[in-house]
Amino acid sequence: MKEVKIVSTGSYVPKKILDNEFLSSIVQTSDEWITTRTGIKKRHISNGENTSDLAYEAAKRAIYDANIDPKSVEAVIVATVTPDNFTPSVACILQERLNLVNAACFDINAACSGFLYALSVAASMIKGGLFSNALIVGAEVLTKVVDWQDRNTCVLFGDGAGAAFLKASQEKGILNYFIASDGSKGKLLKIPAVSVNNPFVSSFQPKPYVYMDGKEVFKFATEVIVSSIEKVLKNSNLTLEDIDLIIPHQANIRIIEFAAKKLKLPLDKFYINIQNYGNTSAASIPIALDEALKRGVVKKGNKVVLVGFGGGLTWGAALIEM
Repeated sequence: MKEVKIVSTGSYVPKKILDNEFLSSIVQTSDEWITTRTGIKKRHISNGENTSDLAYEAAKRAIYDANIDPKSVEAVIVATVTPDNFTPSVACILQERLNLVNAACFDINAACSGFLYALSVAASMIKGGLFSNALIVGAEVLTKVVDWQDRNTCVLFGDGAGAAFLKASQEKGILNYFIASDGSKGKLLKIPAVSVNNPFVSSFQPKPYVYMDGKEVFKFATEVIVSSIEKVLKNSNLTLEDIDLIIPHQANIRIIEFAAKKLKLPLDKFYINIQNYGNTSAASIPIALDEALKRGVVKKGNKVVLVGFGGGLTWGAALIEM
C-alpha cells in the first residue's frame, strides 16, 4: 500500500484583529475574564471576506510551496461549517479560482474535527489508488454565526483557513489516523440551519448562531483529547517519548493544560497559538501546523500528533512524520 505524505502547507487569516478590550466594550466581559478562562487574547475576523476567500489564500500558498502545476491536483476537500452557499461547495469555488480543472471537489462538515476528517478521507483515497494527490483545506468564517450579544460564545471564535497538499510517496508520512463521532450528543454544540418552509408547513426559523453547552463540551473535550492521543500512538506501536510535538485543536487553553497534566507531559510538548487566533474550528489545526513548520518548531523527520474534537460530536487524531 502506498505511503501518503504532507508535502506542503499554507494558512491565512484576515487582517482585522479583534482584541479582548474591544469585546469588553460590546458585552459584559473583560480581558482578564476571557484570558483566564480561555487563553485567548485576540482573534482575526473577516472584514467582508467569505469562507472561499480565506480558503483560496491558504490553498494558493500550499500549492505554491508544493511547486506544482494546479492542473495536476486530483482532489480538493474543504472542511467547513460556514460555507459560502449550500451549493456550490467551497471546494468547487476553489477549483475555478485556482484553475484546478482536473480535480474532484467536495466539502465535508465535521466542525472543529473537520481537517482531520479531510486528512483521513484524502489519505484513504490516495492509499486506495483513487487519487495520487489531494489538496485539503480547513476554512471558516465563524463570525457569520456568532451571537455578538452572548459573552459565553462571542469571545471564543475567530476566522481563518489552513491547507495542506498530500501525495503518494515512497517515504513515510501519515503513519496512522482515525476519526470518530457520537451523534447522541450533537445537541451540545450546534448551529441551526434553514427550517422546513413550504406551502404545507410553516416553521419557526431559529437564528443561525452557535449554541454550546460549555460545561458538557469541556468535559467531552478533555476526555477525548487524551484518549485520542493514546489511541493513535497505540495503533502505531509508539509511545509519548517517540513524539516530538502535539498539535491540538485550539479551543481552550484549559483543555490543553488538562491533557498535558493527564498525560504527564510538559505544556511545551503542545503547540499553542490560541492566544492569537481563538477557536477557528476546522482551520485551527492546519493554521497551527503551518505556523509550526514555518517557524521551524517542526522539522523534517519529526513525529507529530494532530488531535481535534468538535460538533457532531466528532473527534480524531493523526500521527504524521514530516
